[in-house]
Amino acid sequence: MADNIQEMYKRAREAFREVESWPQEKADEMVAAAGWEWQKPETAKALARLAVDESGIGVYEDKVHKIGNKIRGTLRDSLGVQTCGLVKEDKEKGLRIFAKPIGVVATIVPCTNPESTVCCLGLSLLKTRNAMIVSPHPRTKGSTNLTVEHGRKALAKIGAPADLMQCLEEPSHEHTRELMAGCDFVVATGGAALVKVVYEAGKPAQTVSSGNVVSIVDETADLQAAAAKIIKSKTANNAASCSSENAVAIEESVCDDMLECLKDEGGYLCSTEEREKLRQYMWPDGKNLNRDIVAKPVAYIAEHAGLKIPEGTRFLMVWGTKPGPEDRFSGEKLSLVLTVWKWSDFSEMVERTKAILKFSGEGHSSSIHSEREERKIEMALELNVGRVNCNMPHAAANSGSFFNGQPTTDSLGGGTWAGNMTSDNINYRHFLNYTWLSDQIPEHVPTDEELFGEYLKKWESGSV
Repeated sequence: MADNIQEMYKRAREAFREVESWPQEKADEMVAAAGWEWQKPETAKALARLAVDESGIGVYEDKVHKIGNKIRGTLRDSLGVQTCGLVKEDKEKGLRIFAKPIGVVATIVPCTNPESTVCCLGLSLLKTRNAMIVSPHPRTKGSTNLTVEHGRKALAKIGAPADLMQCLEEPSHEHTRELMAGCDFVVATGGAALVKVVYEAGKPAQTVSSGNVVSIVDETADLQAAAAKIIKSKTANNAASCSSENAVAIEESVCDDMLECLKDEGGYLCSTEEREKLRQYMWPDGKNLNRDIVAKPVAYIAEHAGLKIPEGTRFLMVWGTKPGPEDRFSGEKLSLVLTVWKWSDFSEMVERTKAILKFSGEGHSSSIHSEREERKIEMALELNVGRVNCNMPHAAANSGSFFNGQPTTDSLGGGTWAGNMTSDNINYRHFLNYTWLSDQIPEHVPTDEELFGEYLKKWESGSV
């Protein structure tokens, strides 16, 4: 039966009205109920198994682990946070700020994370007393629907309206557009093409950006540890994550040693001829990435590219030549292929990284393995990215982890650099409206000295 989006919205709106004025403890109970249901080992395994079977991409064990971590991380970040009613008071300014929900949120979910994205966003929306209608990727509609069904089961168990969570059963471009246009707000996890479609719907929205992580390694890094972290991140879920390292940029003085460390982690460095074979397979028309390689095992990629690789190979490496469309390896690959760059001048490598990101992935994130604080800060100041992660496995750290302070999410904003509203890790904070209640306070009009004192001393001391 075809999805009746208008009817789904009506049901979601009725559920929303029921919880719109609920106190914090009831909202938190919904969050705990859904989180507990989703994190159960049997639930996580069922969702991961179906997601891999449907999509043909990713690694089952990694997905099970990710589902559990994402749920628990999202719960950790919102634990004890006030999102209902009075959330802030400033008596000196006579202000009281009240948080209010948005309404019914159209939630567009990718095939790379068809379950964990629902969990992260679902918990954030329940925390803020919003309803969600999910549009799955057509390839993974079963796993997304199953995730939503588990959420509905959890809500029903505690007497909350199950229609706070609904999912399209037969997703299509037309249905997704209708859903976005018909809801109160949109959150969409996907690349630049999706961002354009979302804003065409004419509704306020949170969108995310494409990744293309460059991980810079300098001579102060523990090379063996850096290689292990980079490859732990690169090979997780067969590099399905937008936060997976797409390139490693190595200081010339330690380049040979770092390459050996990467080889020790299972890397195979392609020859010039092998690189060309791989390029032709990955970009058959010279421009668009072959989607058949996304999150596939390295043996699959090698076989279809016509490469013979040693037993035990976990990922492929190629040398980068020039940032931009002339070298497609400088862009996002979503596969077990790592581009290697060499540098001798750090600031020049930062500029090169800017060019790489301008071609692909601006706004998303970058990484550094170094003990030099000034280099970390230079990257943070110079690169147009929302996140710079230091001395960590990037995919694990970028969207929140128990070993760093990034908020847990599956939806990473890229800021105005990527056409997004925020450069944040999207979570509960992005699904609230606020009403400021203001009382009169004693009037104070600042003097010229308060407002312009330093300027007047420096520039106007001789004026009449």
